[in-house]
Amino acid sequence: MKKNTFVGAIVASILVSIAAPTAFSQSPAPSAVAPTSTVPADNSKSNKLDSSNTSATADAQKDSPSDRMITQQIRKNVLADKSLSTYAHNVKIVAVNGTVTLNGVVRSEQEKSSVEAKAVSVVGQSRVVNDLKVTPPNS
Repeated sequence: MKKNTFVGAIVASILVSIAAPTAFSQSPAPSAVAPTSTVPADNSKSNKLDSSNTSATADAQKDSPSDRMITQQIRKNVLADKSLSTYAHNVKIVAVNGTVTLNGVVRSEQEKSSVEAKAVSVVGQSRVVNDLKVTPPNS
């Protein structure tokens, strides 16, 4: 009788080891954190449609330590402002020889001004080219 119990336990453990990987390989459970917005944060489509957004790209920025520092400081200032939308947090900031070009899409004129002010605070008004576009949120 002990032999049957032992064999049964072995068979059960084999079945569990076979079934367990397939049980856990299914799609993960939905996240407990609900999305904050139903509007996608990706603005790549609008950037492709707007040819003016290709004037200053990340490729234009060289490996100058001063330009990198400028870009980093402006990016930190933009990301620190939690009142800005995800669109504003993702604008392109390109510094070339100390001149900064802002490209991308923001959600309001206020965001456009706010991002520009952050760049101006780092390099000065005469060294900022604001090519940001405003697109209101979808209702």
